[in-house]
Amino acid sequence: MTSSNKLTFKKILRYFINAITGKETEFTSGSIRKAIFMLSVPMILEMMMESVFAIVDIAYVSQVSVNAVATIGLTESVITLVYAVAIGLSMAATAVVARRIGEKDLKGARESAVQAILLGIVVSVLVGIIGFLFAKEILALMGAEPDLIAEGYGYTQLLIGGNITILLLFLINAIFRGAGDASIAMWALVLSNGLNIVLDPIFIFGWGPIPEFGVMGAAIATNIGRGTAVLFQLAILFFGWSRIKIGLNDIVFRIKVMFNLIKVSLGGIAQFLIGTSSWVFLMRMMAEFGSEVLAGYTIAIRVMLFTLMPSWGMSNAAATLVGQNLGAKQPDRAETSVWKTGKYNAIFMGIVSLIYLFFAYTIVGWFNENPVVVANGGLCLQIIAAGYIFYAYGMVVTQAFNGAGDTQTPTKINLFAFWLFQLPFAYLAAITFNMGAMGVFMAITLAEVLLAIIAMVWFRKGNWKKVQV
Repeated sequence: MTSSNKLTFKKILRYFINAITGKETEFTSGSIRKAIFMLSVPMILEMMMESVFAIVDIAYVSQVSVNAVATIGLTESVITLVYAVAIGLSMAATAVVARRIGEKDLKGARESAVQAILLGIVVSVLVGIIGFLFAKEILALMGAEPDLIAEGYGYTQLLIGGNITILLLFLINAIFRGAGDASIAMWALVLSNGLNIVLDPIFIFGWGPIPEFGVMGAAIATNIGRGTAVLFQLAILFFGWSRIKIGLNDIVFRIKVMFNLIKVSLGGIAQFLIGTSSWVFLMRMMAEFGSEVLAGYTIAIRVMLFTLMPSWGMSNAAATLVGQNLGAKQPDRAETSVWKTGKYNAIFMGIVSLIYLFFAYTIVGWFNENPVVVANGGLCLQIIAAGYIFYAYGMVVTQAFNGAGDTQTPTKINLFAFWLFQLPFAYLAAITFNMGAMGVFMAITLAEVLLAIIAMVWFRKGNWKKVQV
């Protein structure tokens, strides 16, 4: 190894340490490549922790029963639909906080953060009451069979009923990302998911004085792990260990700030309602083919999250860079950041797609040995992985629009790609032409490819640079 290579390795190692410890906070000047690296590393690690937990969680639950796996798939499809409001709010929080940080307006960033949290609390309480009271009805509506409902409704009841822990963890991390404090968001998820992984087998299978809860134990572990992380986040905000410090006098409703936040979030809410409702309909369609096929699909989606989450981490970095650089009146730097991030994401996703294409059935087989589950899960993984390079650019560019506060454009793209193309195609292929689950898998891939192409063409027009938030 030459001295120059050693120097490069040492520099990368130094940057990596600075990134995960949060020592770098200036992203509107200097090297764009370095800025992408410093923001992406903690965001990728954050999302990888989330996807590692998803994999471990499904591995534990797979040992309970096929119904237990299917219960998780049905519940998460519903809770994601409800979270559309929270996700849209989080996108708005990231965009507004990033813009205020870029403008060096820390007071404005703090006020926006508080209003986002207050709105999140209201949403989560309403969702929690409905989920706790009507868990059985929700599963039945999703097409669950009676034996699945009897075994799994406790999981649905606790996960949706205690959704405030999941919602606030996600929302406050979005605030940290907008402020450029990506390392804090990362450590919050390390704490949350580390606890989840340790507590999962204890509550699922029973240990010592703790009884065996089965699939419901996974929800108990989730609430404890994520609830602890939320307390950690709030301590950071109140004690001022991030760029945003909140005091008790800040906890008041500010109509003007809240209205601006709601206005920006409306596009994000609609955007994710379209995407997640499409996912719910696809899950409902998959339920027609039985619990084994549904379990294979659920495992494949969880495996995919292992790589889609890190890719989403890079996309979040692009959103922060766009917001902060627009705030600093540097739109060209914002655009360059997006294309560079997209390129790095495409390289990563291209490598992963090859692994999935060659080893899909082996990977799914690690989680369940049922041949029907493996056959459908493996096929799902192969077909969806075929479009990974397109997903890479699609995710980055979509998040770039959101980071600019232009949530309306991705909404229109999602409407066309998911509702006008994906759902009709999936129904025709799977049901009308009797292709079964394969028709659904093809619809997912083709819709994401279409979304990526439209998003890139629209992004080049540059109208997002003129949005004010």
